[in-house]
Amino acid sequence: MKYQIMDGTVAFGGRTVLSHINFEIQGAEKIAIVGKNGAGKTTLLRLIAGEIALDRDDRRQGPGVQVSRAFTVGMLHQQEFAGEDRSAREVLMEECPAKDTFAPERYEYERDAGLLFKRMGFSEAELDKSLQAFSGGERTKIALVRLLLKKPDVLLLDEPTNHLDLETTQWLEEYLRAYGRAVVMVSHDRFFLDRTAQIVYELDGGRLTRYHGNYTAYREQRQKALAAWTKAYERQQGEIRREEKLIERFKHKPSKAAFARSRRKLIERMERVEKPPQEPENMSIGQIVPEIVGSKWVLQAEHLKIGYNKPLLEFSLRIRRGQKIGILGPNGVGKSTFLKTAAGFLAPVEGICALGNNITIGYFDQFSASVRSEKTVAEHFSDLFPSMTQKEARSILGSYLFGGREAAKTVNSLSGGEKARLVLAELLTSRPNFLILDEPTNHMDIRAKEVLEAAFEAYAGTILFVSHDRYFISRTAQSLLIFEDGKAMYYPFGYNHYVERREKERLLGESPAARIKAEEQALLSGLRAVPKGERRLREISTEDAYEDWQLRLAGDALDEAARRVEALEDMVREEEQGMLLQWAHEALLGPGCPGEAADVSCFADHKKALREAREAWQEACLAWYAVWSETAEQDFDFW
Repeated sequence: MKYQIMDGTVAFGGRTVLSHINFEIQGAEKIAIVGKNGAGKTTLLRLIAGEIALDRDDRRQGPGVQVSRAFTVGMLHQQEFAGEDRSAREVLMEECPAKDTFAPERYEYERDAGLLFKRMGFSEAELDKSLQAFSGGERTKIALVRLLLKKPDVLLLDEPTNHLDLETTQWLEEYLRAYGRAVVMVSHDRFFLDRTAQIVYELDGGRLTRYHGNYTAYREQRQKALAAWTKAYERQQGEIRREEKLIERFKHKPSKAAFARSRRKLIERMERVEKPPQEPENMSIGQIVPEIVGSKWVLQAEHLKIGYNKPLLEFSLRIRRGQKIGILGPNGVGKSTFLKTAAGFLAPVEGICALGNNITIGYFDQFSASVRSEKTVAEHFSDLFPSMTQKEARSILGSYLFGGREAAKTVNSLSGGEKARLVLAELLTSRPNFLILDEPTNHMDIRAKEVLEAAFEAYAGTILFVSHDRYFISRTAQSLLIFEDGKAMYYPFGYNHYVERREKERLLGESPAARIKAEEQALLSGLRAVPKGERRLREISTEDAYEDWQLRLAGDALDEAARRVEALEDMVREEEQGMLLQWAHEALLGPGCPGEAADVSCFADHKKALREAREAWQEACLAWYAVWSETAEQDFDFW
């Protein structure tokens, strides 16, 4: 199947929402549509669904929409079944193609409906519950079940992960990847788009741009394209300035007036490169270095029991300077409780939780964003940092999307997400060496999240945080602390690796250790192989595995370098012996005498390779010793 929109325009109330766009669906492509709120993403979905039509346009040649064959479309809206009193079962069964109660097709359809209904978190008894008794989010999930049962040729999804828990969202990701037909989706869940999208269309200013790959690939391509655009614009502006200087220099000289006029016409005929937008990912925040370095061990917990009246969890842990650790686990397991305990706001039930020497904390939770002030953002920020000039303060605020008119708003007029962004900007500007963050990106749009992700990436201190935004976790966390089943496990990799590992374990029923070992060595810098403890996920629970892993990696590199040196030494030794025999043969019998000549054509190259291999071996020795000396001085007793 092929669906195309060519040079299409849609306007509402005199405002152009889609301007001469080109869009296509090929076969079973999984397509994401991204853009700012109000850009027209839902309008595009409605256009594909046939709910609205293209405007008449004299510029367009042809009908505007073309399809290769008849196809079915199903669209998930955000508001479904409002005011209906039918039961969930009635709504789901109305699309059943078999009307005979005893038909095998009806039995299969009803079975699939029940399975999907349970997959969305409902019980079987709720099938007979009236739709009016469900919440708005639950009705949206029921609409999604009905849509998946229809299996349309083009599945249109508007924010499908709203109201879904993590487990259901992960299931939907797998379902859509395996769906044998086309999917077009709009979502603010960037990790969901990363896991499902093959094509990304960006809608900006009424225009569509197509990118191949998932959301991360789109961001990378877009930044490269924007960098090239900026370079082309600056190059043209430089050329225009040079031409204008020539014109200004020669326009009053009679002998050069014709030359000046020709240069003026050249500038006028020049096809101008439009000025690129100034976007947050291109605003340089610069490296954020803590004002005080602090001790090597930022936090040490020994047999720590956390909780209020009774302990939720017991574990031991050490956090080293510079680590960025994300905490995962279901609600109520103790994630926020641990953050409060680490920050000193909550005493341990039992055990020890101690900060290192000279550790300065920057703490953020949802109450931190309840700041109130009649001052403007710029005044509020400047008062907190009186040693800064106005220019410096404005520059920093601009980096966090508080430039121009945004900085002139009063603090009280900001939304919850904007206040949170302002507080985080203040925390990062104060440069503590240990950030403890509880859901720092709640209520923020994608643009704001990406600015903070860049800031946390530039931050050189230690971060311990909790977040439900999987993309934010994947971009920020270098390792994970996993709370589940009453236990705490340390996982020395990022979130993407953790998800892939869990999927492989689920699909294979066991740990694919041999395959993963080869994959990991090229995957991470610093943690480039899998330790023996990673035979099962639950065994990655100690800092010992982390250190042993690094030592074994250094030892493997040392052994490989030694084998390389030994092989080249043998090769060079054989070639030297061959050359000596050849020289002796020629000395006794004269040059050109009969006899087999030694092949020494590559001798010089092999000698050079041997010198380089010995240097590499020496470096490997130093690297191994550095890791060994680091681990030898520590007495790890965790978990």
